[in-house]
Amino acid sequence: MKDTELPYLRRCVELATEALEAGDEPFGSVLVSAGGEILAEDHNRVASGDRTRHPEFELARWAAAHMTPEERASATVYTSGEHCPMCAAAHAWVGLGRIVYVASSEQLAQWLTQLGVPAPPVRTLPVNEVAPGVVVEGPVPELTERVRQLHGRFHQS
Repeated sequence: MKDTELPYLRRCVELATEALEAGDEPFGSVLVSAGGEILAEDHNRVASGDRTRHPEFELARWAAAHMTPEERASATVYTSGEHCPMCAAAHAWVGLGRIVYVASSEQLAQWLTQLGVPAPPVRTLPVNEVAPGVVVEGPVPELTERVRQLHGRFHQS
């Protein structure tokens, strides 16, 4: 990951904060073109009751509807947390390019265990266990503590 990519990851943390402030789990993601343009962004919306409303899944759907296969393959998804298996599969199925995440699934699982949060109904896996062809980079230590704090605030409230 290049230092020039940090602003995209900071935006993901801002979106995760917006999700938390809206009463949702703190996850945020940004879809960026090969030329560096932010094309779409979203944050978690699972508080609605639909547990599939992850930002990474929404960005994959948006990309499928609005981008050519070539544009998707050269795009990058930046995200506050490594994709869950559902989102990793959606990412691979629509042919998106690389993923850069702040905190890994392993880190999140450790934090949630420390907070006494029950395990999710879907097994936590690294992206490449689900989508072996996707280039994945992370975690990003400069921002990891901020993401940990957001999850702590969500689960301690």
